[in-house]
Amino acid sequence: MTTSHRGSIMLLALVFGAIFLTVFSGLSGYVLSENNFEINKQAQGQALAIAEAGLEYYRWHLAHFPNDLQDGTGHAGPYVIPYDDPQGGQVGTYTLDIVGNQSCGQTTSINIKSTGIPVDYPNVSQVLIARYAKPTVAQYSYVINASVWAGPDRIINGPYHSNGGVRMDGTTNAPVTSSLSSWTCTGSFGCTPNKSVKGVFGGGSNKNLWKYPTPQVDFNAISANFSSLKSIAQVQGLYFPRISSGNSGSSAHKGYHITFNGNGTITVRKVESTKWLESVPIDGSSNGYFVRDYTLIGKQTLIGTYAVPSNCGLIYIGDNVWVDGTVAHKVTLVSAIVPSTGVKTNAILDGNITYTTPSAGLTLIAQNNVLIAPNSPYDMALDGIFIAQSGAFGRNYYSCNRYPNYSQKGTLTMFGSVVSNKRTGTKWSNGAALYCGKPYASGYAQRSNSFDRAQFSNPPPFTPDTSSNYQFVSWRQE
Repeated sequence: MTTSHRGSIMLLALVFGAIFLTVFSGLSGYVLSENNFEINKQAQGQALAIAEAGLEYYRWHLAHFPNDLQDGTGHAGPYVIPYDDPQGGQVGTYTLDIVGNQSCGQTTSINIKSTGIPVDYPNVSQVLIARYAKPTVAQYSYVINASVWAGPDRIINGPYHSNGGVRMDGTTNAPVTSSLSSWTCTGSFGCTPNKSVKGVFGGGSNKNLWKYPTPQVDFNAISANFSSLKSIAQVQGLYFPRISSGNSGSSAHKGYHITFNGNGTITVRKVESTKWLESVPIDGSSNGYFVRDYTLIGKQTLIGTYAVPSNCGLIYIGDNVWVDGTVAHKVTLVSAIVPSTGVKTNAILDGNITYTTPSAGLTLIAQNNVLIAPNSPYDMALDGIFIAQSGAFGRNYYSCNRYPNYSQKGTLTMFGSVVSNKRTGTKWSNGAALYCGKPYASGYAQRSNSFDRAQFSNPPPFTPDTSSNYQFVSWRQE
């Protein structure tokens, strides 16, 4: 073999050796990187499991000691707690930060932050944040204590429940539930002749989400304690006494006009008189006959502008109330007469009600009905949780022949929840539509409802609970 051949072989060996070393180094680096990735992934999984164990521990603790936000220590946190494997010793630690959210001196919810750290990987951590509270009516788009018909123009986003039967012809994207297995659909629900139907029936969408029978929502349990709310408002919130008098006629239909100003204040006017119209009440109290309707403001005078207390967003009106404006904070507005005089108050929505930010919220509780006024905007927006405790939510029937300016409206867009003891309705369809130039007789042509997820996890104070059991209403990983 010549010297030149030996040199060529050596050169090839060096080249291939270099290539091998390069490939081997790259492969080793890849294997090492993948191994580190798997180790880190395992460590992150352990940290997350430990953080979750911290949340579960404090849920257990609160179930046994519901008023203890200091883990039995008597001092402020954070609290570092070992997490043990019964067979393998300490696995890691979770650190708990616990903050109670208060309004009007009462804890409304509890925020729990849990940071999990494994013993074997002390530089790795995971953080979970949850809110612990009682579920409220804000988890629904509708809760109704009577049978109901949602027409084909309806768009409903969020859970819809009736303790009666449901005819659902609208578009939905969440559970539609009835507490009845069957019920009799009559002509007022579009059935002629009467017929026995399933708890939920109709031509609506997503029928796979329809469920019946389901447990009732107990309207007695979710009823507001007006005496207690009045006492709290008198001391910590805002309180306005009754100015109406008697049990019937115009003197019994006075009250207050509350306008939210979008900056944490309200403008309050005294409604000294109302103009009556002829209408058919949505609550069925006239059995379909026209009666006098006192929801249109006649004369009102300014009382003043008030700041809603930041630590107690409770306004108590001991009379009827008209409401509109822009809400900037969490506020509960109550309309009720206590002690009882034989008269139950109504809340009238006579203008748009909106929020300045998603963190704002309004719960409106009326002793009787929550009504949309005859002079409501042609296209109306309503943000809030609206509760007709013993009456109905809706809009009375105004004849298009007699009241063309008050009868037929355009679009009603609602963001929040409706709770109604009686059948709801914001659109009327009957034979009179033939003379009105539109395919409906009175009310809003198009209606859409969306439940407000922000209110579900953080509702205004004193929003009625649907369960006495606390649960996690929100959960996220930081």
